[in-house]
Amino acid sequence: MTHDGAVNRTDRLYGLVEELRAVSPRPRSARRLAERFEVSVRTIERDLAALQASSVPIWAEPGRTGGYVIDASATLGPAGFTLDEALAVLIGLGTLQRGPFRHSARTAMRKVLAVMPEDDAARARALASRVHVLETEGDAAVPSEFAAALRADRVVRLRYEDASGVESTREVEPLGSIGKDGQWYLVAWCRLRDGVRAFRGDRMRSIEVTQERPPRRALRAADLDIRYGRLRSIVED
Repeated sequence: MTHDGAVNRTDRLYGLVEELRAVSPRPRSARRLAERFEVSVRTIERDLAALQASSVPIWAEPGRTGGYVIDASATLGPAGFTLDEALAVLIGLGTLQRGPFRHSARTAMRKVLAVMPEDDAARARALASRVHVLETEGDAAVPSEFAAALRADRVVRLRYEDASGVESTREVEPLGSIGKDGQWYLVAWCRLRDGVRAFRGDRMRSIEVTQERPPRRALRAADLDIRYGRLRSIVED
């Protein structure tokens, strides 16, 4: 299962916003936008209609020199970020490039840059390019379906290879996830083992989200049996 089509359209939607902001208040024709994004005029018009329906301030100007215009001042979103805050957001998103949220991290990074003033975005991008992440060569990427398994609130069928290389099929009830040293783990109630287990993302050979809703289970820190380190939620008060 892949999400390439959805990701490409998401990229294009935010690319359209960025393109219109770059030339605002001048209009850009649907034909020129179609050439820029290598799609049909009909596709561009459908995308622009979707953006308008989601309250993005885009309107059409009639006439031979008309086209689509965006109110750039109404689409600045995180323009109030300080440079350090924008840099922190870009670095945080950049660290997810090999994890299960990498597609969303890429589109989120484009969104952040697209809604910042052009000079600020250029400076934040330049500073972020100085920050590097040291990754282990040969590490397998976590399947992108990991994210769907986490958010779906459904029973998930995993084809999983353990540390000994033994492969099995597990039906699990996702409860959360843990990231450690570049590895991502899906914490779930394993029906095969009748208990809480942590499944390493790069050992997942396939992930299938079923239609079955699992019973509600409370996850306790004691269930995780973590012998070292401190478990910290991403969102803290």
